[in-house]
Amino acid sequence: MPWTKDNYPASMKNLMAPVRNKAIEIANALLADGHEEGRAIAIATAKAEEWGENRGKKIKKSRASS
Repeated sequence: MPWTKDNYPASMKNLMAPVRNKAIEIANALLADGHEEGRAIAIATAKAEEWGENRGKKIKKSRASS
Protein backbone atom coordinates (compact mmCIF):
# COMPACT_ATOMS: atom_id res chain seq x y z
CA MET A 1 0.00 0.00 0.00
CA PRO A 2 1.51 3.35 -0.95
CA TRP A 3 2.06 5.81 1.86
CA THR A 4 1.03 9.45 1.96
CA LYS A 5 1.97 12.49 4.03
CA ASP A 6 -1.00 11.69 6.28
CA ASN A 7 -0.60 7.90 6.34
CA TYR A 8 2.98 6.72 6.80
CA PRO A 9 4.89 4.09 8.81
CA ALA A 10 5.12 4.74 12.54
CA SER A 11 8.91 4.61 12.32
CA MET A 12 8.83 7.88 10.33
CA LYS A 13 6.79 9.85 12.90
CA ASN A 14 9.80 11.59 14.47
CA LEU A 15 11.19 12.84 11.16
CA MET A 16 10.68 16.48 10.25
CA ALA A 17 8.01 16.88 7.55
CA PRO A 18 10.33 17.57 4.56
CA VAL A 19 12.53 14.59 5.43
CA ARG A 20 9.51 12.37 6.13
CA ASN A 21 7.93 13.36 2.81
CA LYS A 22 11.16 12.45 0.99
CA ALA A 23 11.25 9.11 2.86
CA ILE A 24 7.65 8.43 1.81
CA GLU A 25 8.50 9.24 -1.81
CA ILE A 26 11.54 6.92 -1.76
CA ALA A 27 9.69 4.12 0.06
CA ASN A 28 6.82 4.20 -2.44
CA ALA A 29 9.31 4.00 -5.33
CA LEU A 30 11.04 1.04 -3.70
CA LEU A 31 7.70 -0.73 -3.18
CA ALA A 32 6.85 -0.14 -6.84
CA ASP A 33 10.19 -1.77 -7.73
CA GLY A 34 9.24 -4.86 -5.73
CA HIS A 35 11.13 -4.37 -2.47
CA GLU A 36 9.64 -5.78 0.72
CA GLU A 37 7.86 -3.24 2.91
CA GLY A 38 10.24 -3.42 5.89
CA ARG A 39 13.31 -3.12 3.70
CA ALA A 40 11.77 -0.25 1.73
CA ILE A 41 11.10 1.67 4.95
CA ALA A 42 14.64 1.17 6.25
CA ILE A 43 16.31 2.17 2.98
CA ALA A 44 13.99 5.14 2.46
CA THR A 45 14.53 6.47 5.97
CA ALA A 46 18.31 6.27 5.66
CA LYS A 47 18.33 7.89 2.22
CA ALA A 48 15.92 10.65 3.29
CA GLU A 49 18.06 11.45 6.34
CA GLU A 50 21.11 11.64 4.06
CA TRP A 51 19.12 13.85 1.67
CA GLY A 52 18.20 16.19 4.54
CA GLU A 53 21.74 16.37 5.92
CA ASN A 54 23.09 17.26 2.47
CA ARG A 55 20.63 20.17 2.36
CA GLY A 56 21.20 21.40 5.91
CA LYS A 57 17.70 20.43 7.02
CA LYS A 58 16.74 19.44 10.55
CA ILE A 59 16.22 15.68 10.44
CA LYS A 60 14.30 14.71 13.58
CA LYS A 61 11.80 16.42 15.84
CA SER A 62 13.11 17.49 19.23
CA ARG A 63 12.10 15.35 22.15
CA ALA A 64 10.40 17.10 25.02
CA SER A 65 12.33 16.81 28.27
CA SER A 66 10.72 14.92 31.10
